[in-house]
Amino acid sequence: MSKRLELRQHLAILGDISGIMTAMKNLSLIETRKLARFLANQQRALAGIESAVGDFLSFYPQPGNVAEERCVYLAIGSERGFCGEFNEEITAALQACGETHRLVVVGRKLTAKLTDDPRVAATVEGPTVAEEVQAVLLRLMEALHGLGDDVPQHNSLKVLHHQDEQVVVRPLLPMPIQEFPAQRHSDPPLLNLPSAALYAELVDHYLFAALHQAFYASLMAENRYRLQHMERALQRMEQESSDLTLKYNVLRQEEIIEEIEIIMLSAETLAER
Repeated sequence: MSKRLELRQHLAILGDISGIMTAMKNLSLIETRKLARFLANQQRALAGIESAVGDFLSFYPQPGNVAEERCVYLAIGSERGFCGEFNEEITAALQACGETHRLVVVGRKLTAKLTDDPRVAATVEGPTVAEEVQAVLLRLMEALHGLGDDVPQHNSLKVLHHQDEQVVVRPLLPMPIQEFPAQRHSDPPLLNLPSAALYAELVDHYLFAALHQAFYASLMAENRYRLQHMERALQRMEQESSDLTLKYNVLRQEEIIEEIEIIMLSAETLAER
């Protein structure tokens, strides 16, 4: 097979790969726009819960929860690849979490990077689209309950994830009530439950909403990383295709010149005969 034919096949392969990567890029763009709506709604819901908790505690203070020395960190990575340094940045942030804490890792790609980490207590498959977050949370709750005494009802639980182009660590349990907006109403809220029982319900609602917000923010960042990664890869492929096309044209021109020389030599030979 001539060099020119090899280049033509290589160019065809690059064209197919470029088409696939463009489709993946477009899917990530669609998912990013959808997640923007999901995330905005979830942030409003979480803000409402925090406001309700602040209002409740201003009239019905609850005994504080003492954080345990050993904390459980929930690290949210990616289930799919082609997202640049997304998982590497989570791995680097985990280095500052201490050696005595336990890790619950979400996402197959991040799990692969932490295979030899002795802190990993459980792993969970991560979501690939926003509609899968609910199912992932159910599996996550089962994994947390499977840790036994490592995660009692009021133990320390923190989530580590991407948000707004950086890796953040957010406390979930006990609730960071010092960060909630303080309420200044004259009359206390009317309760239909004992204050301790209602507070336990508020903790559950807060945890549910905060985990949704963390997963949506992580998926948003993952798709943005994927868009940037695909854009850079497509630019490199475009440059490589341009270089190969130039080489292909040069080889084709050389073959044409050789063919013309052969025809001219044949014509001279016939004329001499």
